Amino acid sequence: MKLHKASAAAAAALVLSLTATACGGDSDSGSSGGGKKITVGIKYDQPGLGLKTPDGKFTGFDVDVATYVAKELGYDAKDITFKQAPSAERENLIKNGDVKFVVASYSINDKRKAEVDFAGPYFLAHQDLLVRADDNSITKATDLNSKKLCSVTGSTSAQNVKDKLAPKADLLQQGGYSECVTGLENKSVDALTTDNSILAGYAAQKEHAGKFKLVGLNLSNENYGIGLKKGDKDLQTKINAALKKMVDDGSWDKYVKANFGPANYKNEPAPKVTEGS
Repeated sequence: MKLHKASAAAAAALVLSLTATACGGDSDSGSSGGGKKITVGIKYDQPGLGLKTPDGKFTGFDVDVATYVAKELGYDAKDITFKQAPSAERENLIKNGDVKFVVASYSINDKRKAEVDFAGPYFLAHQDLLVRADDNSITKATDLNSKKLCSVTGSTSAQNVKDKLAPKADLLQQGGYSECVTGLENKSVDALTTDNSILAGYAAQKEHAGKFKLVGLNLSNENYGIGLKKGDKDLQTKINAALKKMVDDGSWDKYVKANFGPANYKNEPAPKVTEGS
C-alpha cells in the first residue's frame, strides 16, 4: 500500500514537472523576456556594424540595434546569445529557428522576402567606394576603368560596378573585406566597394585612422531590415515598435555617431518603418 502511494506521488510529481516545463515555452520566445534567453544573428567581421573582438565582445551599430530591440522584447543584455550570421546563411538560420531574428547589414529585397519577413527598415546605406586618403584620382564610378577594384567573392556590389558602371575595372575578389582593406593600404588595389556603412566601419577603426576616405557616391540604395521567420506578424509588430522608439528617444543617433562618427560618415536620416504596414 505504501509502495503504491509512493508510486502515485512520484507520478504526480512527474506530471507537475512536465507541465511546468511545457508552460516555460521556447527559451527564444520573442513575446517577453522573463529571464529566458534569446539568440540573435549578427555579423562577426564587419567593424562598425557587427564585430566580434579578440576578447569575445561584440561591437557595432547592428549589435547596438539588436540589443535595444531585445530589451524592448523583455530580454536583458546578459540574456542575449549572438550567433554568427554570414550573408549566405541568414535565411537558413531564420527558417531553421537557430535565431529569433537577424540584424546583419541585411538589405531588404523581394528575393529575400520570399523566404523570410522583415521588420524596419532601420538604416539606409548606399554602395560606395573606399580609397586611400591621398588619392584624388577616383571621384566617380567611371574612374575605376583601368583601376584595380576589390570586393568580396560573389559580391553584388562588385558586379554592379563591373557590369554597369566601369566594365574595364580590374576586379579582384577576396574572401573578406579585411583582405581588401589590406590591399588598399599596401597599394595592391585602388578601391574597395560595398555598402558605405561597412566602408565607414573600416575607416573608423583606430588602426586605419586618417588612411582612407569614402568617395561619397550613391551607387545603390540598401535598406537594412531585421529578418525574422515568415508569418510571425506579432514579432514583426513588436520589433517595428522598438525601432520607432529607438529613433524617437535619440538612441539611433547615438549609435550612429558612436560607430561611424570617426569616419566622417554622412549617414542618411533614419528611414521610415514600412515593413508589415
